[in-house]
Amino acid sequence: METKVGRTWLEIVSGDIARLDVDAIVAATTVDRPMETAPAGAVKRAGDRAVEDSGGAHGPTAIGDAVPATQSGPKARWVILAAVTGHDLTSNATCIAAATTRSLEVVETLGARSVAFPALGAEAGGFPLYACADIILANVRDYLVEHPRSRIRRVVFCASDAADRAAFGHAMAGLWRSEGRTNKHS
Repeated sequence: METKVGRTWLEIVSGDIARLDVDAIVAATTVDRPMETAPAGAVKRAGDRAVEDSGGAHGPTAIGDAVPATQSGPKARWVILAAVTGHDLTSNATCIAAATTRSLEVVETLGARSVAFPALGAEAGGFPLYACADIILANVRDYLVEHPRSRIRRVVFCASDAADRAAFGHAMAGLWRSEGRTNKHS
């Protein structure tokens, strides 16, 4: 499923975020232990110790912040560590929205043209999956509308399972409805 906002394609892709062919991937994390939450740990387990070495010591310092870490893996050049939880390991809409927007700002700063997002805050922070997907897609859309000269050309919403795919699909359908679109692509 895909759509376009300005010059940027938004698409839902099933699979392992660490294996996607994009310039940058976003990993949900906590401010306390950046590489120990499930999504960030999955990136680390994909065989890239360089992520931990470059980002682990210099992770986000506040909930809603995001910082880049270099990656030497086979696909993405950068991993963006996005803090969606604190020590209590729970997230909320404000944290997810801020982390999404900040991640896009980091992508722009790096000069990356493509980025993949997981369901930030759902697995790592226990936030409801459908609400999480709605927040992420709305913030990506808003960012792209507010930054029409963005160099980002592709935003992938990575669905690690059928539930993620359904949530992102529902959010994308809501995006079309809110913009009065009828030309969906599957």
